[in-house]
Parts: sequence; C-alpha cells; structure tokens
Amino acid sequence: MSHIHLVNQGADAHHEDYQLKDTNPLLGEKWPAMGGARANDKLNSTYDLVEQMFYLYVRVVKAKDLPPNPLTGGCDPYMEVKLGNYKGTTKHYEKRHNPEWNQVFAFSKDRVQSCSLEVYVKDKGMVGRDDYMGKVVFDLNEVPTRVPPDSPLAPQWYRLEDPRQGEGAKVRGEIMLAVWIGTQADEAFPEAWHSDAASVHGEGVTSVRSKVYVSPKLWYLRVNVIEAQDVQPATRGRTPEVVIKGQVGNQVLKTRPSASTTLNPKWNEDLLFVVAEPFEEQLVLHVEDHVSQGKDDLLGRVTLPLTLFEKRFDHRPFVQSRWFDLEKFGIGTLEGETRRELRFASRIHLRVCLEGAYHVMDESTMYISDNRPTARQLWRPPVGILEVGILAAKALLPMKNREGRGTTDAYCVAKYGQKWVRTRTLVGTFSPTWNEQYTWEVFDPCTVITIGVFDNCHLGGGPSSTRDSRIGKVRIRLSTLETERVYTHSYPLIVLTPSGVKKMGELQLALRFTCLSVASMMHLYSQPLLPKMHYLHPFTVSQLDSLRYQAMAIVAARLGRSEPPLRKEVVEYMLDVESHMWSMRRSKANFFRVMSVMSSLVAIFSWLGDVCRWKNPATTVLVHILLLILVWYPELILPTIFLYMFFIGLWNYRLRERHPPHMDPKLSWAEAVSRDELDEEFDTFPTSKQQDLVYMRYDRLRSVAGRIQTVVGDMATQGERVGSLLSWRDPRATCLFVLFCLLAAITLYVTPFRVVALIAGLYLLRHPRFRSKLPAVPVNFFRRLPSKIDSML
Repeated sequence: MSHIHLVNQGADAHHEDYQLKDTNPLLGEKWPAMGGARANDKLNSTYDLVEQMFYLYVRVVKAKDLPPNPLTGGCDPYMEVKLGNYKGTTKHYEKRHNPEWNQVFAFSKDRVQSCSLEVYVKDKGMVGRDDYMGKVVFDLNEVPTRVPPDSPLAPQWYRLEDPRQGEGAKVRGEIMLAVWIGTQADEAFPEAWHSDAASVHGEGVTSVRSKVYVSPKLWYLRVNVIEAQDVQPATRGRTPEVVIKGQVGNQVLKTRPSASTTLNPKWNEDLLFVVAEPFEEQLVLHVEDHVSQGKDDLLGRVTLPLTLFEKRFDHRPFVQSRWFDLEKFGIGTLEGETRRELRFASRIHLRVCLEGAYHVMDESTMYISDNRPTARQLWRPPVGILEVGILAAKALLPMKNREGRGTTDAYCVAKYGQKWVRTRTLVGTFSPTWNEQYTWEVFDPCTVITIGVFDNCHLGGGPSSTRDSRIGKVRIRLSTLETERVYTHSYPLIVLTPSGVKKMGELQLALRFTCLSVASMMHLYSQPLLPKMHYLHPFTVSQLDSLRYQAMAIVAARLGRSEPPLRKEVVEYMLDVESHMWSMRRSKANFFRVMSVMSSLVAIFSWLGDVCRWKNPATTVLVHILLLILVWYPELILPTIFLYMFFIGLWNYRLRERHPPHMDPKLSWAEAVSRDELDEEFDTFPTSKQQDLVYMRYDRLRSVAGRIQTVVGDMATQGERVGSLLSWRDPRATCLFVLFCLLAAITLYVTPFRVVALIAGLYLLRHPRFRSKLPAVPVNFFRRLPSKIDSML
C-alpha cells in the first residue's frame, strides 16, 4: 500500500509540474524612485510590465587630433571600453586621425564589480601588441542617471590622459563620449553592445540583438484564364489538348485541359496565387499541348509583371479582361519568320486582379492572430491594446555543448498579427532575464498570441549546429483575458520529443489587455470572423490549404532575409506549419475532446434515466410537478429555460478560471503516447523509415480507419432509414407509417395539446414496474427499415 501511495504522489507531483504558477514580480508601477522622481509616481514609460534593470551606457561618438604612430607615421585607431572584467571594442579604422564610430556599449549594473569606467584609445598594430594612445577615466558615482522620456544625454569632448607620463598628464587627442545610467527603456538599448554577450564576436553580434519584424503584406492573385486564340500545335493537322500552366515564384498551377476541339480553346477557370509586396516575382503563363502521358509541348508563353494588375477591394467592381500576345515556341519561330509571326501571334484572354478584400491566411485558423483584409482602407479601428512583458525563463535545460559543458543561449519570439518581436539572446545561462516589453494593437479579441523560446545555434556549439532549437511555446487567447488586469504567471515550456513529453523550463510573462471601446468590442461578437469576401466568394478547403502553405513559405523566406534573420525553422514553429500532418496521438486527443463535449449530454440523459427509473423518488415527484406546471402553462417553457441558464452563468462566475489556459499534456494525450506513435509523428513526409515498419504502420492505420468507416457507415444507415419511411422501398413499413401518421393527425386535431403533452410526459416518467426490458415498439420498427447498405459492394 505504501508503494502505491508513493507512486500516486509521484504522478501528482509530475502533473503539478506542468501547471501554471502565479508569480509576483516587481513590475514597473512598483519601481523605486530613480534620479529625481518620487517613489509614488509612476514613471512616464511604456516599461511598466517588466522589472527594472539598470545599465551603464557609454556612447562612443568620435575622436579628433589623434597623434600619428612614431614608427609608421599613420594612425589605425579603435576604442576600448573597460568596466571591471568586461571589455568592449569598436571597429578600427586605417589611417584616420579623426575617426567616427557612434557606437553604444551597455554594461549590466548587476554584474559590475568596479567603481570606475576606463575608455582607452589604441592604435592597431600590424604585428604584436597594439599601441596605447591615451585614456579617459570616469567615477561611477559621478555618472548621471537618465529616465525616458528625458532627452538623450549630449556627448562631450574629453582630453586624453596618459598616466605613464604622470598623474593627470594630458596628451594629444580628444574623444567625444556620453556616459549615463539608464534602464532597458532607453532607446539606445536595442542596438547597444551588451556585456552579457561579451563572448560573442563577428557576425554573431547582430544575431543576439532584439528586433521587431513585420510580416510582408500578402495578396491573393486571381488569374481568370478565359480563352486563347490561334493556338497552333507543334504537329500540323493535330487538334491540340491545351492546358495553361501559371507560375509565380515557386508556385505552379495548371488548368484543366480545354474541352474545346478547336484552335481557340476556352477555360474560364481561376488560378489563385499568394504574392507579397514589394512584388519581386512575375506571373509567367505557359500554353502547353498535352501530347501524351508525361509529355507536354510548349506552344507559347507570356511574362507579366504583377504591378500591371489592378487591386480590387470589394466583390462588386468588375475587373476588365485583357488580351495578351504570346511569345511563340515551336513552328514559326525561325529568325526569318519572326516579324510575320509577331503580327499574327497567338493570344490569351485573361482577367487578373489582386484581391485586397480577403485576409491572406498565413497561420492555422485555430490559432489565428489577425483576420483583417489585405487592403488597409478596409480595416476597422482597433478595439484594444495588448501589452506583453517578457520577463524571464527559469530552469532551462542545456541545449548544446560548448567547451565540454552543457549550455543554452535563449531568446524569445512573440507573434501577433503582422508584428513579430525577438528579444535579445542571453548567452550561457539557464535562467535568462530579458525584461522586455512590447505592445500590439488589437482589432479582434478572438485571436491568439504565440510566444516561443529558442536556443540560438549560431553562437557556437559544434559544426553540426545549423538550426535554432525549440525550447517551447505558449499560446494565449485574448478573449480569455479580463480587461485592465495584469496577469503575471510562469508558463511551463512543454515540447514533444521522439522520446516523449518533456518540460524544458518555465517562461515568466506579464500581460495586460486594455479595451479602447467596449461598444466596438461587443459589436465584434456579432460579426463574421473573417472579411465578408470569404463568405461571398469562398475558397474550397483544398484551395485554402494550398494557399496557406504558400503564404507560410513566403513569410518564412522574407523574414529569413532580414538582419538579423528570423530563421525558417523559427517561423514554421510559430506558425504551426506541421499542424495538419497525421498523428495518432492528435487523433486520440481530438476523439477524447469530442467525448468530453458529449459527456454533458450523456450526463443529462443519465439523470433523465434515473428520474424515469425512480432512483430518487423525491426528485421524480418534483419533475412530475414541474411537468404539470409546464403543460398547464406552456408559455413558461422558454422563459424557464433561459432563466435557468442565467442562474447557471451567475453560479459559474464564481468558479471561473483565474488564469489564461496553457499547454496541457494530458489534454494533448502526450503523457500516454507510445514510442512507436511518437516515432511515426516525427517521421518525415514522405516517410524515410524502413519498409517493414511502414507496412506495420499502414496496417494499423487501416485498422483505425476501418473503425471510423464503420461508425460513418452506421450514421449513414440511420439517415437512410429515416428517408425510407416515406420512400415505399419497404411497402409494408411505409404503409404502416402512413396509416400511423393519419391516425396521429386525427388524434392530435381532436385532442388538446396539453393533454397530449401530459400523457407523453407521464408515459416517459412511468414507474419501473410498468416498464419492459425489451426495446420499445418505435425502436423495433425503426431498426427494421431498409437502407442502401444492401447495395454496397
């Protein structure tokens, strides 16, 4: 018994480890007085959802009148900023006596173990050590404090000193500096060199900085292929089987072969592409003759810039069609015949437009963060403001090895709407503290913000490290947040690996959702989720899947070209690119979600069954009394139902969730999944596994699909039995049902409805001694009805 008790305690502790935890950080409104501000005044800063972090900032602007090297006669200067054990250097210039750098260095005051700041000017040596030219020393107790929105501190000129020539001895040369103490709210913070990343050099310096990205503006390009004219096949005397192949970048679509057997084929078919501003690609249309299986002859081509097409902002404007000449291929393309062929060239008739009234789906519809149309003039005003403070992470696991020990270089990425933010990378720590705050405009509260944590693989960790590793992510639906309330919680970072579910650490966040207009927000709940064009001229499911995949690829490619790049694997993880792939685990989770939804109906019918069986006589008597009241006063039925739901809502308000939902391994069926199912879920597409394993998984999938097939067939059977009641497929059954309908109509005409309802209710609630264990007569009759299952092969 004690062993079982210990096992249960371990399971409870394991489940508790995946729960949301309350935190009590020292946020902006609790910041102590700084500079001349009073402690009870809230700082005029947007950084009120993060903890205050002090930094010593050094802005190195330029130098002048630097002395030449006595040996070379030149001067290759650079500056070195040193604070205790931390040291940062600027770029060195060749043969410059008046260099300009305009670079900012930021030293975290929590790690400062020195009382003075030293700024050196050195001459880069060709060989050996660099020459010392002079320095300036600052006492940290004398450094001023700056709090935004104060104006930036003006830099000043400082004369260089050389202690080797005597205490306080001045030497030739001056440097322009600004030194101050500030917080992460300082505008110099994002671009500054940080002492936390002092070990990062070269191209890695840019990849550790915080950045804000904006998704490219996406459009749907609708190409309506109407017809072609004078299409000449490569073989004379043969009627071509013409198809149009459209290509924009990597997107390739084809029309169906034309049903026309003439040289003027017709299609009137739409090809849909996703394009992004600025329009770098072109629309290329190929006219091809399908000669045989695997062989298509190119008959003509036209290349059109996307800037040529008009933008449509509604379904009403009619887009004017146009004819375009084709560049000929095959017969008639010899040099001597070029002029004659161009005069009588084949043409293609198109109606092309850029659809601005749709929302281009670039993420899963279940986790959508933006539903505005492409055209900005169709946007509604924002209804709220979302503020997110990314505070810290705790107890992260080592993601790679560096110098023989495990380490993690973590950064966060948050995505909401078109705005992506990336925090700075904190090097070599399992408990990074970012304390960065970001703001988004909210146009619809029924949207989701996604925040992911990643390990920066480009700061070292082996030559095989080419992709940023996933540490975990958090999704928060804005509609679950109360307005004006600050949520401070620690979210578990849970990932699914081939070896099972694993907690990678915890992410501490502070969130606040501010409502700008209560009336506008309430009005949104009566509006469709997507722009009206999605309902007036909807796409098919297959079109939406294909367009979403292309949009994701475009967003990943464009953000990957930024500096620093937001890498493809990061964008795909944030956009849930793989969410549509088959997974046995996810299928089980969705099945049990359906069962959970149905459980409330099951509970109602179970309670009704207990009432009918007189399991609790007092309850059954009360239900009889309620039945008599409702039958005698039927006008009270609907008011009673709505009043009952009103009181249920009031009662549940006391029991409402006090925190946002988070990733739930139990709901995701991640704790009970087998190793083989996980291996299947992480398999590539197409599969890269051995043939025997693929056969086994295919047989298992057939078994599961067979059960689903049986359930779907049973549902179809019941529906067909309902249809056969009046179809005379079973003449005797239909005859009995028609006679029953006639008798029921006569009885109901002459009998008051209250009497019928009372008799039906009393019959349903009759005592068990008046019940039979055999099925009821209507059930027996329904089960005997025919269905189309008899005609199935």
